[in-house]
Amino acid sequence: MRELELREPAQFKALGHPLRHRLVIALRQRPATLAQLAAALDVAKGTVGYHVKVLQEAGLLRVAHERQVRGGTEQYFEPASERLRIAADAPVGGEFLVAAALGEMVPASDRTMLRHVRMTTAQAAEVAAMLESLTLPEDNDGLPYSVLLSVYRANVPVLPAEQ
Repeated sequence: MRELELREPAQFKALGHPLRHRLVIALRQRPATLAQLAAALDVAKGTVGYHVKVLQEAGLLRVAHERQVRGGTEQYFEPASERLRIAADAPVGGEFLVAAALGEMVPASDRTMLRHVRMTTAQAAEVAAMLESLTLPEDNDGLPYSVLLSVYRANVPVLPAEQ
C-alpha cells in the first residue's frame, strides 16, 4: 500500500507516543528486527516489542519478512505504507503533525521558519500539489532531516484599506 489515510482514534493514539513515532521513522530506512530497533533507539527489546505490537494492531506496521535463526523465527518489521496522510474527516488535523515534528526536531534549528504569503485558493492548491509531488533524494552520507510542509488558510487579520 502506497498511502494510508489516518482516521481511526487507535492510529492517532499509536502515533501520538514519542517512541512509537520514532519507531515508524526508523523503519522508513529499511525493515528491521526488534533487536535492531532496540539498539538504534537505545531502548529495551521488550519495550520495543510492546510498542511495535501497538503499531501493528493500529495497522501502521507489518511484518516484511521472517528468517530462521537458532531454532526460532526472527521477524523484520516495516511501515504498512510508504506515506501517511490525515483523512479530511479525522478527529485531529495538522496540529497532530506539528506536534510530531516538534517532538523529533533537534533544538536550535536555524532552518525553521514561518512565512505568511497571500495567494488565491487556486494558487494554494497548485503549491500544495507541487509540494505533494516533491521527492527528495536519500543521501546516505548526510544527516537525517525531516520536511514539514503545509499550505493552509491562515487566520491572519486583514487591515482595512487606508482612508
